[in-house]
Amino acid sequence: MTSPAVTAAAPAAIAPAPATTSSTKRFVLGIFDDEDVLLHAVDNLRGAGVKIYDVFSPYPVHGIDDALGIERSRLPIAAFFYGMCGLAFALWLQIYTLGFDWPMIIGGKPAISLPAFIPVAFELTVFFTCHGMVITFYTISRLYPRFKTPVLDVRSTDDKFVVAIELDENSSQMPKLTQLLRENGASEVNQKEMTKF
Repeated sequence: MTSPAVTAAAPAAIAPAPATTSSTKRFVLGIFDDEDVLLHAVDNLRGAGVKIYDVFSPYPVHGIDDALGIERSRLPIAAFFYGMCGLAFALWLQIYTLGFDWPMIIGGKPAISLPAFIPVAFELTVFFTCHGMVITFYTISRLYPRFKTPVLDVRSTDDKFVVAIELDENSSQMPKLTQLLRENGASEVNQKEMTKF
């Protein structure tokens, strides 16, 4: 027979605080009031070796892509291939349908008449290009349908410009990043964690 002390459950140990998961990201947010100050700050921050995650603004800021070092999009190349697929599909559909599957002689014209195929070929080229570009853009931008869209700072949709710096990607710590942002004109510096972004 075992003693009651042995059979009794041991008290639960205090669990340590959960470590940040791989999907959790920590950001330092620099809030700016003016776009010219923002552009100057982005140049200075990148010059100091800070890796900027992204910049959020209420409207497109001219020159921000160059300041962030974003390369030109390759979306036009994808658009060209989508257009070629649409053109090939349109020509195949019309040639197969009117030339082989259900040939009809209309006004003495040949069954396969390329000039008559131009309107449909044009429409399907545009259709494939537009839909392919939209789907590709949403996919590479990760703009999927969601119940709640993660926003780092709601004011970036109104009147503020937000520079987001991911802490894990930078060797500088929070105090140094805060000082750099303040020196470059940030009106406010915050820290935020996002579980899904």
